[in-house]
Amino acid sequence: MKTFIPPDFRVYIEHERCRRCKRCLMNCSFDAYTFQDRVTPDDSKCVGCNRCAVFCPEHAITISNTPIGYREHPLWSMKARKDIWKQSETGGVLLTGMGNDQPFRIYWDHIVIDACQVTNPSIDPLREPMELRTYLGKKPDAVSVKMDRDGKLELATELLPQIEINTPIIFAAMSYGAVSLNVQKSIAMAAKEFGTLWNTGEGGLHEDLYHYGSNTIVQVASGRFGVSSEYLKIAVASEIKIGQGAKPGIGGHLPGEKVNLDVSKTRMIPQGTDALSPAPQHDIYSIEDLRQLIYAIKEANGYKPVGVKIAAVHNVAAISSGIARAGADWIYIDGFRGGTGASPTIIRDHIGIPIELALAAVDERLRQEGIRNSVSIIAAGGIRNSGDVAKAIALGADTVAIGTAALVALGCSLCQKCYTGNCAWGITTQRPELVRRIDPEVGAERIYNLLRGWSLELKEILGALGLNSIESLRGSRERLRGIGLNEVELRILGIKHAGE
Repeated sequence: MKTFIPPDFRVYIEHERCRRCKRCLMNCSFDAYTFQDRVTPDDSKCVGCNRCAVFCPEHAITISNTPIGYREHPLWSMKARKDIWKQSETGGVLLTGMGNDQPFRIYWDHIVIDACQVTNPSIDPLREPMELRTYLGKKPDAVSVKMDRDGKLELATELLPQIEINTPIIFAAMSYGAVSLNVQKSIAMAAKEFGTLWNTGEGGLHEDLYHYGSNTIVQVASGRFGVSSEYLKIAVASEIKIGQGAKPGIGGHLPGEKVNLDVSKTRMIPQGTDALSPAPQHDIYSIEDLRQLIYAIKEANGYKPVGVKIAAVHNVAAISSGIARAGADWIYIDGFRGGTGASPTIIRDHIGIPIELALAAVDERLRQEGIRNSVSIIAAGGIRNSGDVAKAIALGADTVAIGTAALVALGCSLCQKCYTGNCAWGITTQRPELVRRIDPEVGAERIYNLLRGWSLELKEILGALGLNSIESLRGSRERLRGIGLNEVELRILGIKHAGE
């Protein structure tokens, strides 16, 4: 069948500069190059990952969007036309990777942060101590102290288990199989070195990562892949995954091509079979069911904290209230810009709501009900920089989770072809020749540097606000102002417009 789909990208090679080293052929995992006397590109196979351009020693390769002169139409965009051409040729579901790329409003970019001036002086983070340490878990509404036998004051309030992290940034769940083992090693090493947490996702925990257990959150998802008593006990905490931002209301799908021997052992499924997780958790059909599972997991993991991950949807505030009352130690809210290895495009682009609105609504609902301290909030789904982190905490988050940002640090260019298993950067693949493109030592250093840079910037932001601890910023929406937002948006976010 003749395809009507034009290539997305055009590959230009400056042959007068090309020295025919064939490095572009070696680096392209999508077979977009052939060599007969000289390098010849096949534009139809190019996904725009740009690895060939990065590793060309002569910088002789340029990749650009294909300049095609189709008539513009406000309703029938080129994307809409291409999607119809693809489905008319394949009859299948259109898949994609990464987060929502539709031009919806990015609320982070319409929120600005206050700063101190004269009467409330700022703090110099280079000369004054700044505290980024925070804790995940249930917190008391008040504390009391008592005097011991030696006349010294000690805490009288009994605290439930808390997880201490050195920065209000943890790593989002990315499962083994969806990403390579070297990616997980890089993230786990960086988390341990920096004193924060990483999440296994729903793919189990590879035995090579057991010694990172004190910095590991293990996930219990609907497919129960890799879940065992050892798995639950080895980690510092567990998380029940009910939904995620890139595909609310549906299950997961790891193609059998990515289920090699190591993945099959870790997930406890046959090699080469598709890993299909159900849409619902079949033992959770009420808040009472959720409560029972939370405490069943606590019985199994030694009463360590247990969180619940949900997608940001329209009734997220009411759902979160129920989760808090069910006994969860934290609620992980994933906005519709959250990344994924594979999702139906139609689901990713049209279901769910932005994390900014969901976070503000949940924090406000829990405060109104007087149960905010009974649960921590983790915000995720489109966190791009330390400014987003600070704004999320001011809107009510205890900490944020980053996934795509960590992958970008490893080289990801968001080509959105994660589901093919051909990632040229060695990130979302299980092909051995591609996986080894990531050196875990180098990857860990890059991710550690990202955390360090963001944390230093957070201290600068706190100093500008006249604060010396990240805890003092949590829920301080009076330090935020909106720009270009309507009254409904400002009301949901709980902030005033700039100038007020």
